[in-house]
Amino acid sequence: MRSTGDLLIGTSPSIIELKEEIERVARSDAKVLITGESGTGKEVVARSIHAASRRASRAFIAVNCAGLPETLLESELFGHVKGSFTGAYRDKAGKLEMADTGTVFLDEVGEMTLRMQGMLLRFLETGELQKVGTDHAGVGVDVRVIAATNRKIEDMVAQGQFRDDLYYRLNVVHFLVPPLRDRKSDVPLLVHAALQQFVGTNGYIVQEIDPAAMVVLTDYAWPGNVRELQNVVERLVVTGRNEVVRVEDLPLEIRGGRGMLRPKKERRRTVADELYKRVVEDRESFWTAVYPLYMNREITKSNVRDLVTKGLEEARGNYKIVARLFNMEPRDYKKFLNFLRKHECQVPFREFR
Repeated sequence: MRSTGDLLIGTSPSIIELKEEIERVARSDAKVLITGESGTGKEVVARSIHAASRRASRAFIAVNCAGLPETLLESELFGHVKGSFTGAYRDKAGKLEMADTGTVFLDEVGEMTLRMQGMLLRFLETGELQKVGTDHAGVGVDVRVIAATNRKIEDMVAQGQFRDDLYYRLNVVHFLVPPLRDRKSDVPLLVHAALQQFVGTNGYIVQEIDPAAMVVLTDYAWPGNVRELQNVVERLVVTGRNEVVRVEDLPLEIRGGRGMLRPKKERRRTVADELYKRVVEDRESFWTAVYPLYMNREITKSNVRDLVTKGLEEARGNYKIVARLFNMEPRDYKKFLNFLRKHECQVPFREFR
């Protein structure tokens, strides 16, 4: 039986070679740099390396370096001591400390500021943590670091935007994850895997994809790669009114063949992208993943509105479906709308229909 990682990555020849390399690299503690377009499954590769390593029984902790401002990212990685800043009511362990004897996955490492790059480099050289609010290094930890980026990091080094010494530290083993358009034979497998994942036991009507619709899905270029494919399948499941998805049920951009050309420049991930990943992909509730951050002023009204906009785009303007996508109980629907109105985060739904 295939693992979840196998299903998400695929089975094309280039991917089979990648899997073989994963098994070899997993036997060591070498640092790994994973590159590839946004949405290709870089975190799946990182998790696969961890799962095949001697650290498999230990923690795997992912940190999105683009989803947090520099000060919050520093605290997230290294931790802080009580009183180090407003709101620091107690000592807090950072993700590097929490992953001791395990693995830390630094997603979008190319978005780190030069100052944060320097702090990460020092940690990689010494293994010692210096928490926010202290003037000395603390206890050392044993953590395997796997980093990923969708940017051309060699160009960033040449332009002085990324430290060359940190690049060489991270780039011990390099994985390039190919885009989905270069492995079309994987599309039906990925569609079926996503369909099984989203249908589950939620009582949705959709059960299968019509062969003609599968041909259209396979021919589409998927500029957003595996992430876009999963989002499209989830939209079909959530909004579907029949057991079989037919061509006419597919989104207009899929039926129209849009996305056949590679985008000239990939959009940087935003705070809303990270929040959306937590509630939709990682299945966290809006009330645990978003609400506390907003009430603690760690994210803004604009971040919440952007998140709601992304939800309405997926739900075609239906706030009830947005609440379901954000993993809320049916009884929370009115509470959700009241929260948005009270804090001026509501977005007009008609433009998405």
